[in-house]
Amino acid sequence: MWRMRRLGRRTTARAAILALTLALAGCGVTRGDDSRDLLLIIPNSPGGGYDQTGRAAVAVMEDNDVTGGTFTVENVIGAGGAAAMTQVVGEAGDEHTMMTVGLGVVGSTYSFASGYGPLDATPLAQLMSEPEGILVPADSPFETVDDFIEAWKADPGSLAIGGGSSPGGPDHLFPMQLADEVGIDPREVNYVSYDGGGPLTSALLGAKIDAGFSGPAEFAGSIEDGELRMLAVSGEERSPQEAFADVPTLTESGIDLVFLNWRGLLAPPDIPDERRDELIGYLETMHETEEWQQTLTDNGWTDDFKTGDDFETFLQEQDERVSTTLDDLGLL
Repeated sequence: MWRMRRLGRRTTARAAILALTLALAGCGVTRGDDSRDLLLIIPNSPGGGYDQTGRAAVAVMEDNDVTGGTFTVENVIGAGGAAAMTQVVGEAGDEHTMMTVGLGVVGSTYSFASGYGPLDATPLAQLMSEPEGILVPADSPFETVDDFIEAWKADPGSLAIGGGSSPGGPDHLFPMQLADEVGIDPREVNYVSYDGGGPLTSALLGAKIDAGFSGPAEFAGSIEDGELRMLAVSGEERSPQEAFADVPTLTESGIDLVFLNWRGLLAPPDIPDERRDELIGYLETMHETEEWQQTLTDNGWTDDFKTGDDFETFLQEQDERVSTTLDDLGLL
């Protein structure tokens, strides 16, 4: 059912993405079957949440010699993560490649009609989850989330809202659900998509947008430096990070909305079960290290670790979450 539904989408968009990813794949790293080295594909630009999570996992695994080899990390930029997804699916049978994945990649497969989604690959593990945050430049006139919501409701289209993911990703779904919750038609939201946290930060600092929506951990440095401010976070509780200790949740501000993002890892399709289990074993070993547990704490990430079949079931639920939300908001 999954493949039939995916492959029934517009093939012209898929062909364009496939052409792009084939060109990118030509620049990849070739490894022999007996190599212990691995390639980790990051589906957006440096500085974003996928990049931050993937490189943190690589650092822990290399420092603890988990795999017996080394990693090459490659950022594949394009189509909000759908280009990387298509590349990984095209590497069927490759036992030496992994890719970071999350809600944004699930969403990009809808917004770019790529034809391939995370369930067309081999699910390995979910690593973490985190809330979203509402960010503004330090000199923004919005001192509180109430200030922002009041101005947004008065004239939704006049405020440029940025996010580090494509339509259908967490940085898009969150403001759309927030708009719906406070009485704004999501179709009136002026959303500007950026490919990761790095470009989103530049847009905020350059006053190209009025507010940004993304994961807090990516912006701790800019907040500590006084360049940005965070008005609210979307979790059930405040962030444990010191930089955000005084930032209220939406529910504290009287807005009945909790929203969580997540990230994990995939492998290409059609790898042997034994190799899938070995890759999962690497991640299980990493998860148990003190270094990874400290990484979770340092970034304010929740330890939502699940592997294999449990992760595959979760991915099915997340696909339904994205499609239902987009459909309910009239955006699909």
